[in-house]
Amino acid sequence: MVLSRMFMNLHDRKDLLGLSYRNEGKVDSVFHSHAYYEIYYFHSGSCNYLIGGNIYMLQPGDLILMNGMTLHCPKVDTDVPYIRTTVHFEPAALKPYLELPHAVNVLQPFQELKNCRLTLRGPEKEEAERILHEMSIHGKTDGLIAYNRLHLAFLDLLYFVHGQCQRTLRAGREFSSEKEKHVQRIVSFLEERFADDLHLEHLQEHLNFSKFYLSKIFKEITGLTIFQFVYRRRINEAKTLFLHNPGHSVTDVCLQVGFKHLAHFSRLFKQQVGLTPEKYKKTVREQLSS
Repeated sequence: MVLSRMFMNLHDRKDLLGLSYRNEGKVDSVFHSHAYYEIYYFHSGSCNYLIGGNIYMLQPGDLILMNGMTLHCPKVDTDVPYIRTTVHFEPAALKPYLELPHAVNVLQPFQELKNCRLTLRGPEKEEAERILHEMSIHGKTDGLIAYNRLHLAFLDLLYFVHGQCQRTLRAGREFSSEKEKHVQRIVSFLEERFADDLHLEHLQEHLNFSKFYLSKIFKEITGLTIFQFVYRRRINEAKTLFLHNPGHSVTDVCLQVGFKHLAHFSRLFKQQVGLTPEKYKKTVREQLSS
C-alpha cells in the first residue's frame, strides 16, 4: 500500500488525502462508513459492492465514487486475487483549487450523485490508470515538488471523473446481469422499509419472485442473508440517530429503527459496533460536548 507520507492518518483529521495503490491485501466484508469522500478503482478480482441502496457486480475498469457516510461493503471471492486502488480525501483539501478563477466544482458528483459507478473501458480506462499510477509515484517521493505534483494529479483525476459523470448521467444506469437487477430491487425495497416489520413474504409479494429465489440470489450477490442486511442497516441507522439526537433514549432508538426487543437490539449493536448502545451513546455525547 502506498500512502502520501505527508497525509498518513485521516481519522486524526490531520490529513486531507490518502492513497492506497493496487492494494492486494485481505479485506473484511463488513458494512462501514466514514466521514471522508472515496474514489475506488477496481483492477481485478471478483467483487460485488453494496453501497447504500445499490449493488454493483464489478468488472476491471469500474470506478466507484462514494460520499463515505453511506453504508458500504464489498463481497469478495477470496480464491481470486483482489486488486483495487482507493483514494480517500477530505473536501477541504480542494478549497484552494475551487477558489481559482474559472474553476469547476469537481465535488459536484459527490455532492449530487452521492454514490455511483463509472464503467471505464478502452482509452478511458487507460487514462484513469495512468493518473492513479502518477499519483502513486509522487506519493512515494519526498519533497515539495512531489507533494504538489501528487495534488495536481489528484485534481486531474477529479476533473476526469467529473467529465465521466456527465456522460454516465445522460446514459442512465445499466446492470451487468438479471441477478444484479433483481438484487437491486430487493435492496431498494429494504432501504425504504428496513424499519418495518418485515417478512420474506412481503418481498415475495412485492417483487413477484419466490422468497426462496430472492433469498438465494441476495446471498449469492451480497454475501449476506436478507435479514443480516436489514439488521446491519438498522444498526447503522441507530448510530446516526444517536449522533444527531443524543437526547433520545436507547429504547426509543431501538423501536425507531425497527427492533421489537431491546435485548435483541443491544446484542446486535454490540456485535456490530463493539460497544453497547448505552456506551456508544455516552461516547457520542462526550465527543459532542468536548
